[in-house]
Amino acid sequence: MNIAFLGLGNMGAPMALNLVRAGHQLTVYNRTAGRADALASAAARIAATPTEAVADAEAVITMVADDHALMQLAFGETGFLQSLPPGSIHISMSTIGVAFARTLTEMHASAKRAFVSAPVLGRPEAAAAAKLLILAAGPEAILDRCRSIFSVLGQKTIVISTDPPAANVIKLCGNFLIASIIETLGEAFALARKSGVPAAKLLEVLTGSPATAPLVSTYGTIIAEGKFSPPGFRLPLGLKDVRLVLGAGDAAAVPLPVASLLHDAFLTAVGRGYSDLDWSAIAKVAAENAGLP
Repeated sequence: MNIAFLGLGNMGAPMALNLVRAGHQLTVYNRTAGRADALASAAARIAATPTEAVADAEAVITMVADDHALMQLAFGETGFLQSLPPGSIHISMSTIGVAFARTLTEMHASAKRAFVSAPVLGRPEAAAAAKLLILAAGPEAILDRCRSIFSVLGQKTIVISTDPPAANVIKLCGNFLIASIIETLGEAFALARKSGVPAAKLLEVLTGSPATAPLVSTYGTIIAEGKFSPPGFRLPLGLKDVRLVLGAGDAAAVPLPVASLLHDAFLTAVGRGYSDLDWSAIAKVAAENAGLP
């Protein structure tokens, strides 16, 4: 398939590389041009603007940090919406707000183009290994056309709905739960350490069962070892996601008190200068609140 891939960050770059290796014809664009060099050596075509990238595309995949970045790609001076061919598919794989996903759904429909929300669960190492969990929503016939893409990028695709924003709701719920687990782990490790129990011993117990969830093992290890850098998912992106969760809760009239607590934890971490760390660095806040280094 002739694909335009826009956004070559920690997640997008390995995803794009997997598509090239699978034989798809790929044109890539990234705001910071140097990040496209590895794709150029892998036979992808490098575009100077989003408009140029999508000119002949059957599908355009966007994988960027937030709503604002996607707005710039889509609606900016060289935004791709003005050049995306009729009948093509826009596959949004970013974590974006539910309301913005609704806007994109309606805009593409009015222009006789297809829109699919397909956010992913997984860290950069999962993206590189094509082990992402893809949450896809859109018209059934359009999702069928996307399967050759999804099969290259992830180990499993779960079809959420024929309505694209439903996938964004699920992704936000997933990230909300992950952030909640990270916060709880941070508090548990703070309690153990303040009580004189080595973090490594708590980690041994938490990961000692064959039934231990991978999330507990992954983030428990990061927290116990204090290895918050290099980040797999930067802390400000966690703050952004929690804000999106709270916005979705407001829109649906769903109180989310734990999300409010998480918002404060992330905001505190940003205020303490942890923006370049992994989002699991909210555990540092829990430790510091307990008087620990």
